[in-house]
Amino acid sequence: MPEFCSVTEDDCVTIITINRPQVMNAVHPAANFELEAAVQAFEANANARVAIVTGAGDKAFSAGNDLKYTAAGNKPEQPDTGFGGLTRNFTRRKPVIAAVNGIALGGGFEIALACDLIIASENAKFGLPEPKVGLAALAGGLQRLPRQIGVKRALGMILTGCHVSAAEGKELGFVNEVVEPGRAVAVALEWANMIAANSPQSIRTSLDVVKRSLDIAGLEDSINTEYASVAELRDGPDFVEGPRAFAEKRKPNWGA
Repeated sequence: MPEFCSVTEDDCVTIITINRPQVMNAVHPAANFELEAAVQAFEANANARVAIVTGAGDKAFSAGNDLKYTAAGNKPEQPDTGFGGLTRNFTRRKPVIAAVNGIALGGGFEIALACDLIIASENAKFGLPEPKVGLAALAGGLQRLPRQIGVKRALGMILTGCHVSAAEGKELGFVNEVVEPGRAVAVALEWANMIAANSPQSIRTSLDVVKRSLDIAGLEDSINTEYASVAELRDGPDFVEGPRAFAEKRKPNWGA
């Protein structure tokens, strides 16, 4: 049984909770590997369509790397899939939502940026304060944040190490919705259920094409690229079931 994270199921939604509230859900090696196992189990579970990642308590999503643990002489290990099992996970096919219920700093912010959507409580704070302690945001923050909000705005956060509020995060474009304190997971569930009502294959294909197309500079080249996930969608049962259900005015019976 995991000690530093918990996993619950809500119908076809998996909720993964970083469970170290005594240290603001900071992540150390053992927690990193437990989170990786939870993400992999979600991916392998045919009944699970969407995951929500959040932090225990109402103060923190995650304060990032557990610096006190590292300062005590412990080796800062993490799995090949990166911080929290997400920041270097480039094979994930299902959507993941970050429900940010407090501070998301350093590696905690990088976990949230690695998710596909961010739902944030009004009391959430985001930042990459690594330069303040002689480090750098090397778990994807230096790459993802400029891609998501633009270089100048990202450098404003990165070079100063300053925190931004949930409202500022929405204005900058990396937060999807700001909610009342205590409601981040509930609202994330609403989003997850809307996603889960759609064709799983369509969702996987959409995620794949969006992410892979961002690596292709030209729009024409991006559109003309052959994506394996598109072929899977066209050859799959949902490609027939969706239009048929629409024509018959009934709810679709999606495949896995």
